Amino acid sequence: MKSKQAVRCGAAPNGHASGSFLKGHSMHFSRSSGILLHPTSLPGAYGSGDFGAEAYHFVDWLASAGQKLWQILPLGGIGPGNSPYMSSSAFAGNVLLIDLEELRELGWLEAEELTPHPDFKEQRVDYGVVHQYRMEKLRLAADRFLHNPDLHPEFEAFCIAEQSWLNDYALFMALAEHNDWQDWCNWEPRLARREKRALAKATVELGDDIEFWRFCQWSFFRQWHKLKQYANERGIQIIGDIPIFIAYQSAEVWARQDLFELGADSRPTVVAGVPPDFFSETGQRWGNPLYLWSAHEKEGFAWWIARIRKTIALVDIVRIDHFRGFAGYWEIPASEPTAIHGRWLPGPGAKLFHAIQNALGKLPIIAEDLGIITPDVTALRDEFDLPGMRILQFAFGGGTDNSFLPHNYQRNTVVYGGTHDNDTTIGWFNSASAHERAFTCKYLGTDGHAIHWDLIHAASQSIADIAIHPFQDVLGLDTEHRMNLPGKSEGYWEWRFTWEQVQPAHAERLYEISAVHGRCGMERLGF
Repeated sequence: MKSKQAVRCGAAPNGHASGSFLKGHSMHFSRSSGILLHPTSLPGAYGSGDFGAEAYHFVDWLASAGQKLWQILPLGGIGPGNSPYMSSSAFAGNVLLIDLEELRELGWLEAEELTPHPDFKEQRVDYGVVHQYRMEKLRLAADRFLHNPDLHPEFEAFCIAEQSWLNDYALFMALAEHNDWQDWCNWEPRLARREKRALAKATVELGDDIEFWRFCQWSFFRQWHKLKQYANERGIQIIGDIPIFIAYQSAEVWARQDLFELGADSRPTVVAGVPPDFFSETGQRWGNPLYLWSAHEKEGFAWWIARIRKTIALVDIVRIDHFRGFAGYWEIPASEPTAIHGRWLPGPGAKLFHAIQNALGKLPIIAEDLGIITPDVTALRDEFDLPGMRILQFAFGGGTDNSFLPHNYQRNTVVYGGTHDNDTTIGWFNSASAHERAFTCKYLGTDGHAIHWDLIHAASQSIADIAIHPFQDVLGLDTEHRMNLPGKSEGYWEWRFTWEQVQPAHAERLYEISAVHGRCGMERLGF
């Protein structure tokens, strides 16, 4: 059952979004705020959130709460551990986000075929159950669509427009499924090496499967653009996310092996990660293949330009994950079980961003500059006038010179209570050290009983141009509702909320905080 808080707290504003939150010709953003929530966390009848009615309802809720931004995680397909940061493609969308109800409305699914699975959970995504259920329904819909020749023109136009990545992706997915999802280096050698004759033969033999994956991508992009337009028309812009690395088992690594650090056996010789840090004593061994940056530079960074161009067509603002990896990255020998034994190597630096800027112009980009930040990282960020990130949960472990404390911010900053990698604010505060808890209470002038609202207020009140609030913090949820724990490969990325958890007071209070701090209009304050 949906709550009616969007109606009670005021109708969504009319009119279209301005098209950009950039001020004039600078890269600085207008003062605003928003919510961090991935679409999988939305309510819905089919095991996980998607691009259906609940997403539109959430947009209405954002507008009623005076929010101008919706920040999401990467929209690509999920990888090991269900992480959206280990996608099977740098360009394709996550087919599990496709709204099945819309496919029913179009006549490609029957109502009785959409009986929810009894093992679906309201507050968690059981990816095993969800994947099997949704893929079965997508197969049914694709089969009906592809056997109706009158419906093909829009689909064919999409396939032509996106062929630069779609053909490799669809063939890769068909081959991967045909090979029981083994790593592509274990496929028949001629296919792994992408010999033309072998690829041509596979394209014919797997034609139906290739068309299925194309249909899924057409459905994904068609539905997403409609949802984004709905948000933009209500004054809300989307902050998207680009993971710096992609999964080894991905269409692009297979299609462009020359752009990655691979050995003679086509396996990575070195992999990505970060050294020991706040999150892990052994660091984080992500396992993604590393880029052969010299090869990217040789072709003018064309692959990266195409990737940024595709993402900026999907969202309004782009957050680049692990920005520090462009200044310098942690190289781990593939044989190492942890990230302890690695080394720093220089990234492409300004050359990459000059190439992107020359091709695409100045773009609304947020640099995720967390972790071990050295002067070269800051210099790279500042050279292109990119806003960095500040996390309030990191602010109270030291003294008053901590760069995460609000009095040390500059305007060109995006502030969060926590990100998808952090605990919820209540969970963080409950497990914080005595020093952190005492300093937090003194600094914020609070007794900590509503610490989630205290951090939301501090972020909103700060000088930072953008304040982003995790939806779990607006709802006052504890550790059980955490989205991710870095270094843990199971049990995360599963959190969902229900509308029963959302009260009218949540939107009203968030609107008041945002309004008095100049992040939205004050019209509804009554003075």
